[in-house]
Amino acid sequence: MKQITIENKTFKLKDIKQLYPAVLVKTGHGDETAEMSLEWIDIESKGRVDVAGYGLFIRISDEEKHSFIYDTREELDKKIANLSKQLNK
Repeated sequence: MKQITIENKTFKLKDIKQLYPAVLVKTGHGDETAEMSLEWIDIESKGRVDVAGYGLFIRISDEEKHSFIYDTREELDKKIANLSKQLNK
């Protein structure tokens, strides 16, 4: 059975409903953050937002979501490349 591993946590592909990267931006309400697409941050934000981090998110169900947060886009890009290698085996 095909599976992927992120940060020593393994997931069966058949169990994953969503797998996506996103940017966490500060909303301006305390420590609250919101997920935004990488495309939006690259094209639309034009430096107007405060980035709190970058993440890979895996949704298993409406109640179960796993978040892997990184400080830089470069760290996220490395994790995405590793994930790509796992999926293309």
